[in-house]
Amino acid sequence: MNTYTSVPSGEQVVQELPWRWRVQGRIFLIGGLGFMFDAWDVTLNGILIPLLSKHWSLQAADAAWIGTANLIGMALGAFAWGTIADTIGRRKAFTATLLIFSIFTVLGAFAPDFLWFCLFRFLAGFGLGGCIPVDYALVGEFTPRKQRGRVLTAMDGWWPVGAALCGFVSAGLVAAFADWRLTMLVMVLPALLVFWVRRSVPESPLFLIRKGRRKEAAEVIDALVAATGAEQRAYSLPDPQDVPRLSAGSAWTQLRGLWQFSWKITTAAWALFFTVLLVYYLSLTWMPRILIGAGFEEYKAFVTTAGMAAVGLLGVVAAALLVERLGRKWILAVTGPLSALTLVVVALVVDIPSAAVFWLLVFGFVVQVAIPVLYAYVSELYPTELRGSGFGWASTFSRIGAGFGPLVFASFFWPPSGWPPRSRWPADWCCWPSSGWVSSPRKPSSVR
Repeated sequence: MNTYTSVPSGEQVVQELPWRWRVQGRIFLIGGLGFMFDAWDVTLNGILIPLLSKHWSLQAADAAWIGTANLIGMALGAFAWGTIADTIGRRKAFTATLLIFSIFTVLGAFAPDFLWFCLFRFLAGFGLGGCIPVDYALVGEFTPRKQRGRVLTAMDGWWPVGAALCGFVSAGLVAAFADWRLTMLVMVLPALLVFWVRRSVPESPLFLIRKGRRKEAAEVIDALVAATGAEQRAYSLPDPQDVPRLSAGSAWTQLRGLWQFSWKITTAAWALFFTVLLVYYLSLTWMPRILIGAGFEEYKAFVTTAGMAAVGLLGVVAAALLVERLGRKWILAVTGPLSALTLVVVALVVDIPSAAVFWLLVFGFVVQVAIPVLYAYVSELYPTELRGSGFGWASTFSRIGAGFGPLVFASFFWPPSGWPPRSRWPADWCCWPSSGWVSSPRKPSSVR
């Protein structure tokens, strides 16, 4: 192969290939399923909180650890798996995340007490936490440059699919069997199937070059060229030391590089991730219990939450159609505050079921316009060598905030905030010791 500077690099050749669904599209589908399971697991926290509150007689502040343990595990996973991928390769990290998640999800379903349950949820979250940064980076590396923005925005479409599936499937299981363990075990089999399918994804050529495996890198590139039907042409491969580490978390070196590049951009990226995703994660974590406390039956609360997530798919479509016309900043400036304001409206009408459902659907749509645009916008704020780490660190920061957010919310802001109204609190679910409030002795007749 010619190594003159006029010859394109192997990375350029991959990024200039024509889009083929059987090639790059297959990687998009397999990587997107990781997003789907990430959404399923986050949404499952909201399902488990009311179920385990009854099963183990948990107070609200204790029940919040169901979501906190899982999301903190995801935050550490988002931080650690990028570095792990640098060591063992994107392909192996790509498959290992779901395997670890599956193992500890099964153990969590059979946990003997609440402490062991939280530990297993933390470890399951650690495995799954690597999915978004690793999957996002891997799909981005194999996607042609012309389609990358649209494809990476479409990746977030898997999130409302996973969240909605969790709500609908859990509602059916609870209505039919009234067993919280089944809501966890039901997603293990498809996760293991995806783990098996992921083994067919090729290794990142950049990783192979960095490890000095230039022949294997050339084989991957040549196979991609042949599979897409592109014209064969000469290309160069850089020296291993010249290949940037594009993982989501090469620890402190990348963190220092982000802040040295621009403290303003990094501050803005972290602030956007923290605020927008905190609102969404809080809604997924607490909405089922809030609705049950307002008088919804369990399965109806789960179905409503699933509907809130499902309508988000329309939001992702709207984001993909509007992002180039209106611009990233304008969409975020409108949809971010609007999603929070919509939740305030939900709080005011939560005692009116039809109104609450309507405004929750509005919230689900608006927030899912904001999130994919946020992902695309933050990724574009950094140069190529910092794009993966910039996204990964912002994601880690948001998961930490989202992890402790439910705990703070349950301990200090709810129910003193009045959500749901005090007359509708289920008497046997919470004592609210931190706030001094005492639940009403009257239970809503519609709560089972």
